[in-house]
Amino acid sequence: LSKADLLSRRVMATFSKPKLSISWYKEGGIMVNPTIFGFTMKDYINMMQGAGENCDGIVINPFGNNMVLSKDLIENVKAEGDTIGGIVSCVIKGCPAGLGEPAFNKLQSMLAGAMMSINAAKGFEYGEGFASACRKGSEVNDLFTNKNGKITTQTNHSGGIQGGISNGQDIYFRVAFKPVATLLREQTTVDKDGNATTLKTKGRHDPCVLPRAVPIVEAMAAMVILDAIMMNKTTS
Repeated sequence: LSKADLLSRRVMATFSKPKLSISWYKEGGIMVNPTIFGFTMKDYINMMQGAGENCDGIVINPFGNNMVLSKDLIENVKAEGDTIGGIVSCVIKGCPAGLGEPAFNKLQSMLAGAMMSINAAKGFEYGEGFASACRKGSEVNDLFTNKNGKITTQTNHSGGIQGGISNGQDIYFRVAFKPVATLLREQTTVDKDGNATTLKTKGRHDPCVLPRAVPIVEAMAAMVILDAIMMNKTTS
């Protein structure tokens, strides 16, 4: 591909992002109606990253009120001409058991594919995710039990999905979003001929995508769950 072709594709992708996000949000907003499909979900900013090698951040309590603190952090970073990323958490309640497949259409892979399609998404984990790699099997196994005639699990380390199939427990996952690449400060780069130069972006650019990402994560998750419900109806 020529440089012109690459630039053209980059420009097209950039201008298509807002349109995609709007369509995802509108469709997912309809599908998350609990009176129609029976499941609900709650999304919130789990952590907003701060500066530093230790990735210190503000942990957002979804049931508290520290949005002023997070707003101040975003505004301070913007004043520096910089950007920040963070983590959005999602909890799906009321999801029926039996959604997903054991091999090629695992429910967690469908969710991961949808989440990683969102602009600026860089990571996905469900259940205890990477933290479970540092624990023993006896610490993370979700043991089955009979609770008032209903078979369920004593714990939910797996995040509501076992063997690629939903087990009826709450499904929870987290999506990591990178800092916005467009900085309002001078950066070094090269021109089309490979010569060293500098670049400073002007205009209106968000210093953090997290506030906008929350409803998109919810909408994408809703579409995945509804897809799984519809596919399940074809085999049951």
